[in-house]
Amino acid sequence: MRTSAGLLLYRVRPDGLDVLLGHMGGPYWARKDERAWTIFKGEVDDGEEPHAAAEREAAEELGLELPPSGRDVDLGEVRQKAGKRVLAWAREWPDPGPDLSRVRSNTVEIRWPPRSGRVLEVPEIDRVAWFAPDDARRMVVAAQAALVDRLGEALAR
Repeated sequence: MRTSAGLLLYRVRPDGLDVLLGHMGGPYWARKDERAWTIFKGEVDDGEEPHAAAEREAAEELGLELPPSGRDVDLGEVRQKAGKRVLAWAREWPDPGPDLSRVRSNTVEIRWPPRSGRVLEVPEIDRVAWFAPDDARRMVVAAQAALVDRLGEALAR
């Protein structure tokens, strides 16, 4: 099983914390909302440092330049339902954050329907949104909810 690495981007506003999540693209996810959102992540290339992979993947999936790292918060590792290992860091995006209308995700090719010979090119992320932590835990892929919790704990210290 390959390892993925990603960034959980966040902002601190006067009324609380928000995290930026991406809705997974493609026909499988098109009509799903709860548990169809993710942190910005992707596979670590052979010989690549995981934190560098997290930065690369977040920039590719957003199509934007990321804020400078300052001091990223190490959120550790989670294992997703299918066994994928995800290493994650959190980075603050100063309020108000990026202009979400400028987000342009990279694309990937998928077979659709599965096991067919038909290949579609779809955006990896089809939309992005800010979520309060309680909403983020409900919307994000189940295993990644722990990353939202860990961010809240780290910021409370």
